[in-house]
Amino acid sequence: MIRAYKFLMRPTVGQTIALGEMLRDHCSLHNGALQERRDAYRHTTKTSIKYGMQSAQLKEIRAFDPERQGRWSFSSQQATLRRLDKAFAAFFRRIRSGDTPGYPRFRGVNWFDTVDFPKDGDGCRWDSTPHDPVTRVRFQGVGHVKVNQHRPVVGKVKTVSVKREGRKWYVVLTAEQAQPEPLPATGSVVGIDMGIASFLTTSNGEHVENPRHARKAAAKLEAAQRKLSRFGRVRRDKRTANHKRAVQRVADLHRKVRRQRLDHAHKTALGLVRDHDLIAHEHLKIRNMVKTAAPKPDPDNEGVFLPNGAAAKTGLNRSISDAGWGVFLTILHAKAESAGRDVIAVDPRNTSRTCPECGHVSAENRPTQEKFHCVGCGHQAHADVIGALNALRAGLVRRDAQPA
Repeated sequence: MIRAYKFLMRPTVGQTIALGEMLRDHCSLHNGALQERRDAYRHTTKTSIKYGMQSAQLKEIRAFDPERQGRWSFSSQQATLRRLDKAFAAFFRRIRSGDTPGYPRFRGVNWFDTVDFPKDGDGCRWDSTPHDPVTRVRFQGVGHVKVNQHRPVVGKVKTVSVKREGRKWYVVLTAEQAQPEPLPATGSVVGIDMGIASFLTTSNGEHVENPRHARKAAAKLEAAQRKLSRFGRVRRDKRTANHKRAVQRVADLHRKVRRQRLDHAHKTALGLVRDHDLIAHEHLKIRNMVKTAAPKPDPDNEGVFLPNGAAAKTGLNRSISDAGWGVFLTILHAKAESAGRDVIAVDPRNTSRTCPECGHVSAENRPTQEKFHCVGCGHQAHADVIGALNALRAGLVRRDAQPA
């Protein structure tokens, strides 16, 4: 299996400048390749340029501009072109499937924050000596950079990436390692119901509090955004130190919320994986759940729209995004795979409207957000617990139906 590791780097002042130049030059390569594809399609009878054609031009590009392109790893530049090719492949795939396509965009220097090295030893070298307290990673054109390795890397390092987040630099490794030993069986199964009032509710009746990290940081974010808005739209060559500090303050607050959300997701998922052999959850289509409310034109007055509940829907969308269900479920599946646990996604329809006692399905079974009261048999319980119970039962049915 493949596992990723992310470590903070401690570059010197000169190395920081070199890392910034590496990102800048790879960004220039990405934008030039994108411009070539656009021009070829528009001006030469809709000709499509592929990755192989652009990769074959790298030698000429490096020879023409040795100061900016020739100093960096050839493989890392190929990886940048391959990222652009994947973006175009995703664009055409969305068109074929009928989704809303997003055409690949030009990247600004501050938006291009990652350089990939497809193979350890080709343009980069991860140097982790067991008895050496200082770990370093070497990059072509930069040198040996100190790394704050807070945990050992297990397995053989396959790829290395450089990532910039604000003023900090990180190295991201992927290592190939043997499948770990599964955790001892507990004999316990559980269903979970994702929510807003509670982050999740288990079929055992336990409620995990929703931390609402973005809401707690809303006041600070509002103040930081207000301070940044005073500068208005400022040209790059006219930006002052105060403007840059205001931008950095907003970015730091958003990064802190993201880290808090990830930390909560990791800890919650780890607790579930350690305690249960099977975890069943609803297969939520979060992208559809957070769509903007559709406008309602007034049939009697042209150009006039009726109330559509957009304000309430916006608040709900913000709460769903703040909960981070998608991130949590991704982490839960990854941890369960490493631990040898089963995670099953089930159809979410009517999970909170179906009575677990008599099987009666009705919207009237759920008179309020929290209360479940079956109109058929009179069974009462918390609505989220009912949803978790029904998810668990559906998950057990799916597990038993799978061929051995």
